[in-house]
Amino acid sequence: MTQIISIANQKGGVGKTTTAVNLAAILAKMGKQVLLVDCDSQANATTGMGIDKPSLEASLYHGLIGEAEIDEIILPTMLPKLFIVPANIDLIGFEIEMVAANLREAKLKQLLAPIRDRFEFIIIDCPPALSLLTLNAFTASDSVLITLQSEFFALEGLGQLLDTIKRVKSSYNPGLKIKGILLTLFDRRTNLAQNVVEDAKQYFKDMVFKTKIPRNVKLGEAPSYGLPIILYDKQSLGSKSYVAFTREFLKR
Repeated sequence: MTQIISIANQKGGVGKTTTAVNLAAILAKMGKQVLLVDCDSQANATTGMGIDKPSLEASLYHGLIGEAEIDEIILPTMLPKLFIVPANIDLIGFEIEMVAANLREAKLKQLLAPIRDRFEFIIIDCPPALSLLTLNAFTASDSVLITLQSEFFALEGLGQLLDTIKRVKSSYNPGLKIKGILLTLFDRRTNLAQNVVEDAKQYFKDMVFKTKIPRNVKLGEAPSYGLPIILYDKQSLGSKSYVAFTREFLKR
């Protein structure tokens, strides 16, 4: 049965796209059929998979506004079982053009419906804002995976995100669940990082994944080569951490 998972946090720079790209890639490496959906107009997941954004003839934007069918915008990647719905700057137009549209929050759900059963996992990389695109991602999803950076103010905006998930659940998607909270950018040498871990566990208990993703140079380098970490440097601490996280993710 297909799982559709949004990876979200309204803050930027918290490891959201890194998690989307690497979770999708490692699941595919483990033999799962996976679709990665880049739902962010910055399109970093698209770049991170080695796709040249300016050369795209059609992208998620064209699918959402009804100018392309889903099969016209799915692209293969360097991994045989991983496919991507790419994005580019055009996606900014979706928010503006859909202001008065009927069922505007369900456009992504409708787009993915015909191909849902082809994949075991559909991973949606959300934008760093609680926008119409995020609302579409949550409405289309079975669950939300929250990335939480191990830094000051990390927990501050989380209440707003949880409130948004609650509202989507009550208004558009009663089955929406929280898959869990993944701690990212973790530096075990600092007291601050340890404090964030303790606070997260205190508030959210078993929702917090045991695996933590460390600050890691290789994780930062991999997107500039258009590769997920498992293909860029599988022996790196970042790669090993994401493999451990993916195993824990599959057990939930």
